[in-house]
Amino acid sequence: MNVSTRSLAGTLALLEPPAGKVSIVLDTDTFNEIDDQFALTYAVLSPERIELEAIYAAPFHNERSNDPEDGMLKSYDEILRVLERLGRQQQYPVFQGARAWLSDLAQPESSPAMEDLIARARQERSGPLYVVAIGAITNIATALLLAPDIASRIVVVWLGGNALFWPSAKEFNLQQDPRASRHLFDCGVPLLYVPCLGVTDHLITTQAELERFIKGRGAIGDYLFSIYSETHPDHFAYSRVIWDIAPLAWLVNPAWVPSEIVHSPILTSELTYSYDARRHFIRYAYMVNRDAIFADLFRKLEG
Repeated sequence: MNVSTRSLAGTLALLEPPAGKVSIVLDTDTFNEIDDQFALTYAVLSPERIELEAIYAAPFHNERSNDPEDGMLKSYDEILRVLERLGRQQQYPVFQGARAWLSDLAQPESSPAMEDLIARARQERSGPLYVVAIGAITNIATALLLAPDIASRIVVVWLGGNALFWPSAKEFNLQQDPRASRHLFDCGVPLLYVPCLGVTDHLITTQAELERFIKGRGAIGDYLFSIYSETHPDHFAYSRVIWDIAPLAWLVNPAWVPSEIVHSPILTSELTYSYDARRHFIRYAYMVNRDAIFADLFRKLEG
C-alpha cells in the first residue's frame, strides 16, 4: 500500500478513539496461554460497546503446540470451548487462520480467516471495522497483502511487542512472525499499538482475587478461575498478567487505556525499534488503568 494515497486528516480521523459502539473481529491464539480466554469473554460480555462479528484462530508455536498449524488448530478448538461455556456457541462464526508464518510477502497464502476478514472489511458500514489482534499478526498482515484496499476500511488494534522506550521489541506475539509484524508497522494501516512490557504488564491479578470475583460466576467464571489456578503449582505471593484484555478495554472505554499519536516505529532485524519522523502516524497506548479494567470485567461476569 502507498501510504501517501490516504490523506493525513483521514488517517488521523480513523485513529481517533471510538465514541460509541463498534464492530470488531477478534484474532486470537487462544490456546497459547490463558489471557486470550479472558479477552474473548470480555468481548462477548461487552455488547454495550462491542459488536463481535467473527473470531479468527491465530497460529502460535511453543511448548503447548507442535508447530504454528497445531497451535492454530488448538486455538480454534479453545475458542469453541470458551463460547460453549458462555452459552454462545451458535452466535459467532469462528474461522481457522494461517497454518504457517508469513514466509513470502510476494506470495502470501490465504485461509478461511483471511478470506472472511477481506469480505467483511469490504462491506459497506458507517464506520471502520476494528480488527482486534491478540496473537501473532500473521492473519492480519497476510490479509493486508492479499487485499491492500482494506487498509482504508479497518483499524487494527494489536497487542504485541514492548513499550517504545524498551531496549528490545522481543515479545511472544511480535517475534513469532517478525516478517508479519514488520509489515504491519510499514504498510500504513490505521493502527492502535498496545505494547506488553512497560504498558499492559500492569494488568496483574491473583488467584485470591479471581476466587473472590469470578469463581462461581457460571460455567465461564469457573473455567477462567480453573485455567488460571492450573498455571502455577503454588499461588502464595504469586500474580499473573492478563495482557490480552487491554485492547478490548480501549474499545469499551478509551480513557482506561490512554494513548497518543506517534510515528510508526521501524522494526529492525534485531527486533529493536528505530525511528524516522517522516513515517506515517499510528496511535500508541502508553498506560492502562488496571483497577477500572478488572472492575468492569468482574462486574460483567456477575451477570
